Amino acid sequence: MSELTRLSISEAACHLESKNISSEELTIAHIEEMERCRDLNAFITETPELALQRAKKSDARRSKGENVGAMDGIPIAIKDLFCTDGVLTTAGSHILDGFKPNYESTISQNLRDAGAVMLGKTNLDEFAMGSANVTSYYGPVKNPWVVNDLKDRVPGGSSGGSAVSVAARLSLGAVGTDTGGSIRQPASFCGIVGLKPTYGRCSRWGTVAFASSLDQAGPMTRSVEDAAIMLQAMAGYDPKDSTSARVETPKFNAELVSGVKGMMIGIPEEYTLDSTSEEIRKLWEQGCQWLESAGASCKRVSLPHTEFALPCYYIIAPAEASSNLARYDGVRYGLRVDGDSLDEMYENTRGEGFGAEVRRRIMIGTYVLSAGYYDAYYVKAQKVRALIAKDFEAAFADVDVILTPTAPTAAFPIGDRMGDPITMYLNDVFTVPASVAGLPAISIPAGLDSLGLPLGLHLIGRAFDEVTLLRTAKALENLADFNASPSKVDS
Repeated sequence: MSELTRLSISEAACHLESKNISSEELTIAHIEEMERCRDLNAFITETPELALQRAKKSDARRSKGENVGAMDGIPIAIKDLFCTDGVLTTAGSHILDGFKPNYESTISQNLRDAGAVMLGKTNLDEFAMGSANVTSYYGPVKNPWVVNDLKDRVPGGSSGGSAVSVAARLSLGAVGTDTGGSIRQPASFCGIVGLKPTYGRCSRWGTVAFASSLDQAGPMTRSVEDAAIMLQAMAGYDPKDSTSARVETPKFNAELVSGVKGMMIGIPEEYTLDSTSEEIRKLWEQGCQWLESAGASCKRVSLPHTEFALPCYYIIAPAEASSNLARYDGVRYGLRVDGDSLDEMYENTRGEGFGAEVRRRIMIGTYVLSAGYYDAYYVKAQKVRALIAKDFEAAFADVDVILTPTAPTAAFPIGDRMGDPITMYLNDVFTVPASVAGLPAISIPAGLDSLGLPLGLHLIGRAFDEVTLLRTAKALENLADFNASPSKVDS
């Protein structure tokens, strides 16, 4: 493995600025690593020619002395949920076969404008529906962490391909999306940093929709500093997105080194679950002790409606998905399976084009929106959602951030839990509440379990206060001093 692939974004940016390396050299090193690790199935579409073109343009800008940003010349991966001009965009689904948009999503355009180099489009659970990255039409993604039992592990989902591209050193950073934990849970499983910004902080325009009131783009990186750098390039108000927040974009790394002295950390009582492994419980306690040793104080807080967050989410998200996915009918783009009538063509196309998990969620969503059930399920879930948000608001009157585990377990073997959707959904039990409330949250790698698999700690912040969240995350990252790497990287 080239030493260039072991750099962080901030380190690579310094080397590029001093002209110790070129973006072309950096990009070639990552392309070679992508080729070496194709068995991980992290990418659906690789774009090496496009990446080298953009890398050469970045080098030309530097040679001319043009003003460039921290992402200029940095090789990154883009989740295949973002529309990219002229590049296949599939959302991990058979139904979008051959779809090449003639426009660019705001997020990928923002990164492109910042000079970032796109290496390719990463694999994901179909339409971002999954917690293990095993529902993709293009096959499961393999976690680069291989332990003594030699079973291939899931990378988490739905942003598993993005997480693996960062963990296995195939890219310096990656873009994911988070609906109920799809950035943070795979970050925990793969031993990297995953940040879900406040809902509305990053534009959703040009992103293939799953659940419109929950979806949010965010960075996946190997350090908190890199997450701040990427978010700076991604965030901002977008008039093309009606849910984009018209708020100022701060300097996200402004207080990274300020520490946590004098801060109050909330420890929610309701996040102690029977399904949580003892190792994760101990790591959570250790996280609190680390922060206290750095001058913070920890106090118990109550989020009384936490137990309803997961059922609330699994009513709202499928309901919105059933509406969003109605557009895939074989008429305008993607797959078409002919039939003897228009209705039969619709049925054949959707039946063949959608996988089992997507069909399950469409059926759930259609049911809860149907006459006679809309008030009983969907309206009630929205009321519960408001109560969950109020719980967080009350807690943040007394604390600066909230500390929880990221996931109840470490990465499990591919194939496990496939026959039990409820058990699979419980992977998101700690991440869903922040999503339902629209709050920013981040997972930081903090330790290894007895098998040698990574475990993450999870911080939740106030709405649009990513600066405080990142500051706390940086302090926790320093205290945890996590420096293990996957066996796939070291081999």
